[in-house]
Amino acid sequence: MSQPAENTRIVLASRPVGEPQPSDFRIESAPLPVPGEGQLLLETRYLSLDPYMRGRMSDAESYADPVALGHVMVGGTVCTVIESRDPGYSSGDVVLSFSGWQSHSVADAKHVRKIDPSLAPVETALGVLGMPGFTGYAGLLRIGKPQPGETVVVAAATGPVGSAVGQIARIKGARAVGIAGGPEKCAYLHELGFDAAIDHRAPDFADQLAAAVPNGIDVYFENVGGQVWDAVLPLLNTYARVPVCGLIANYNLTSAPAGPDRAPALMSRILTKSLTVRGFIQSEFVKESFADFMLDMSGWVRDGKVGYREDIVDGLTNAPEAFIGLLRGKNFGKLLVKVADA
Repeated sequence: MSQPAENTRIVLASRPVGEPQPSDFRIESAPLPVPGEGQLLLETRYLSLDPYMRGRMSDAESYADPVALGHVMVGGTVCTVIESRDPGYSSGDVVLSFSGWQSHSVADAKHVRKIDPSLAPVETALGVLGMPGFTGYAGLLRIGKPQPGETVVVAAATGPVGSAVGQIARIKGARAVGIAGGPEKCAYLHELGFDAAIDHRAPDFADQLAAAVPNGIDVYFENVGGQVWDAVLPLLNTYARVPVCGLIANYNLTSAPAGPDRAPALMSRILTKSLTVRGFIQSEFVKESFADFMLDMSGWVRDGKVGYREDIVDGLTNAPEAFIGLLRGKNFGKLLVKVADA
């Protein structure tokens, strides 16, 4: 397999204040990296764009270190092995890696996972059969613990995490209510088998949500925060469980939301309703649950019990614009950048 002359990469040029801007990214060319013993030279085929990347652009305290200025933006990737210096891999193998926003990279062989293209399209390793799908699976089943007949509500429901949550809830015998932005996305949720779909942009959103959950909410999978959480909180049943996966409505805030301090009211509701509110990062469940996830989810996808949608942008240089759009809710399904053909 012939090797290109250089590596194209997108680095963090400045830390955004509020919403990221194109000027916060910089496209560079660099010499092609050279693999050492036990390493692989990889060509990126698909790059995953995910909301957590906004947090990594900031130097505020978080669960992971920020991306350093001038360094390649982080991200999961599906790559082709160009050159192998490890006996377990050969040129042409397809692997899952964490190469970030660049066309080529070097990775330790022990840090990648081989993908079998005959089992499913390779890009699903970044979506329904990858980190987003596992996030929904682990957060719902380990924290939400839906029971037959209960009501599960999930925000950002057409995204790769939210769509997995709703469909798994249905498989487990629960009622699934999805919250999404716009009639087209709500219609898609019905195609996936959700029992109800609510448009958070509707002027009477809170009233529509209340009507869709006449018996209250037993599990709320939090991806958004903001006005969606405000509408959900009064509807939570006693002993409701709230896995907190993301708060995308807050990611670009530069100050506290306007209005009175609502923390005392929130704590009171947690106390009086005996709520379980549990933040999580999917990696904490990998050891105990990832093997089960791969077995379950691959079977559900194969049998048509779980559907998925991908939003694919062509070309690495379009990643910044696509990512900014992601934070605005412009994507429809799992957002991927196609960096190179097979």
